Amino acid sequence: MSKTPAASEHTNRLVDETSPYLLQHCHNPVDWYPWGPEALQRAKDEDKPIFLSIGYSACHWCHVMERESFENEQVAAVMNEHFVNIKVDREERPDLDDVYMKATQALSGQGGWPMSVWLTPELKPFYAGTYFPPDNRWGRAGFVHVLHSLTTTWDSNRQSIVDQADKVVEVVERMSLAGDNLPLPAPDAAAPSLDLVDGAVEHVAGNYDHRWGGFGQAPKFPHADDIRLLLRQHVSVGDHPALRMAEHTLDCMARGGIYDQLGGGFSRYSTDEKWWIPHFEKMLYDNALLVPAYLEAYRITGREDFARVARECCTWVRREMVGPEGGLYSTQDADSEGEEGKFFAWTRDELLSVVGADAARLVDVAWNFGDEANFEGKYVPVRPRPDAELASELGLDVAAMHAALEPLRARLFEHRERRVHPATDDKVLVAWNGLMIGALAQSAAVLDEPSFLETARRAADFCLTTMRPDGERLLATYRDGKAHLNGTLADYAYLANGLLDLYEADGDPRWPEAALSLTRYAGEHFADDERAGYFFTSDDHEQLITRPRDLYDGAVPSSNGVMAEVLVRLGELTGDGSLGKRAERLLTLLEPLIRETPSAFSRLMLALMRAAGDGISVVVTDGDGADALHRVLAAHADASVAVARVPSDGVTAAVGERFPLLAGKTAQAGRATAYLCRHGTCKAPTSDPAALQRELLA
Repeated sequence: MSKTPAASEHTNRLVDETSPYLLQHCHNPVDWYPWGPEALQRAKDEDKPIFLSIGYSACHWCHVMERESFENEQVAAVMNEHFVNIKVDREERPDLDDVYMKATQALSGQGGWPMSVWLTPELKPFYAGTYFPPDNRWGRAGFVHVLHSLTTTWDSNRQSIVDQADKVVEVVERMSLAGDNLPLPAPDAAAPSLDLVDGAVEHVAGNYDHRWGGFGQAPKFPHADDIRLLLRQHVSVGDHPALRMAEHTLDCMARGGIYDQLGGGFSRYSTDEKWWIPHFEKMLYDNALLVPAYLEAYRITGREDFARVARECCTWVRREMVGPEGGLYSTQDADSEGEEGKFFAWTRDELLSVVGADAARLVDVAWNFGDEANFEGKYVPVRPRPDAELASELGLDVAAMHAALEPLRARLFEHRERRVHPATDDKVLVAWNGLMIGALAQSAAVLDEPSFLETARRAADFCLTTMRPDGERLLATYRDGKAHLNGTLADYAYLANGLLDLYEADGDPRWPEAALSLTRYAGEHFADDERAGYFFTSDDHEQLITRPRDLYDGAVPSSNGVMAEVLVRLGELTGDGSLGKRAERLLTLLEPLIRETPSAFSRLMLALMRAAGDGISVVVTDGDGADALHRVLAAHADASVAVARVPSDGVTAAVGERFPLLAGKTAQAGRATAYLCRHGTCKAPTSDPAALQRELLA
């Protein structure tokens, strides 16, 4: 569970919040407000600038800035005298995070968390940065120096601040509404051709690290959708270099310290080019995005180590990230006992005391404990070279090496469990739950793990009941019995997509029906009918300095990109051409932006590939032999093949009316039957797994 703030002589307005991040600051001497009418009105009434601090509970440098500045009485006194101070959990308010991150990037040339932004009472940003040390050091202006300097300028040269803020708002609007400057496509314009995907793949490949895998230099982020784009390109056109890049990247990440070699699950990023030393926080969304990438690679290559990584990530989720009501928690901290990485790092003596001296050579070679310590005098377990090379050095084959390591891994994990754990941010976010529902459902189908399916179902039920109390509008966040805050487009898109994955895994028609309902609500309240696509906030959302769109992929995929995928998938199920047409119109509108920076649109490219591809859907009825048919589908390399499950006697008339693809599909001669359809036209049914496999490859 999340850490509870210690008792203190100070208590500010954050004490009534549910966010663990905000509660971490509720006993600071800073007079913090949550974002809301009280704070914003005070800034206007007292004509004071706003200091807006945005972060999240697992953020290491957020903790550092709190200890250095926000817990300091003298620093707090300056803040309280001259500013209205507002704390925001960026995970609860991605809309505010999006708008003011753009401002931070425009003002400082970089972004990140903690995000520190100074606003006029009209909420216009005029100065920004990320982490500030308490005093001048490392070439950075100290926080106290910045506070005094901005106070002086506010009092003596207000107009310069107002002018600067107006210019920044113009930049933020241009960044947020990039699609507004593009020419409207003709009503009958066709979607872009797949050469757009070729350009995106080429752009991704241009950033590829041939030695260590991944894209770009340190710090390295996983870029899961870029990997999936490479895998889909290989399946689509036989692009073997694309497969090699994806496979190499997945292999290097799985062997590095960014992957928890003992407990499963990926950290947010690696601080080095080799993926060895992570920034230790674990995010639900990173793992939700990486699991499908490893599953797709497993389906293409048959590599069991890729299946193992996906399985272990889902096992970590079930073990550590499931709330009592079924919702999935958000993050785990990088720090424990005030020290980054302490939970995950080992001395060699401690390790040998657990595994025994007889295992010294095995762990020294296989987990790199015989080399120089790799993290602040300690070791983060990594597999330094490909498993075949490590096994050869040990005089073993790969299977024997893994068999020897497994009981040692279990003992080390059990020993590590007795340490003080990093804090868990136990709030439930609908958007991230949607991503992980999809990952768990896919894993259940591909790996034949019923427990993963049950976890996905519980999370889906939680999101559709507790987080949707009126049966229509989604709320975004939940903790301690309280669901609140308006959902953004990400909540609707990610959850709808996850529900469609869940339907493919268990065949319950509730899931596509809910996905269709969420999509219709988004169309009514988020869609930009004048142009294309969707706004990030609803038409009745709090008015910010601009209404963001969320077109580009970032740490999580563009919500417009995911919604485009949802539209294509629902179009396949319903036969409603208007759904696919909306996705095509968005792709057509954004084509100039995509050609300019194609690697920023990987999720949209996945939607385009699905829309322009073979459009294969397979409806499988229940009955004898169903498992064999599903094994064929689970092993098929093309993960974009849609799978629908129906009862042996077919769906009800009402379900068939909503989803015509399912209508009339029944078991033949008492056996499970597969109907393979391309763009709504179905071949003759078959109960023979070999025949289904031939049809898939035809």
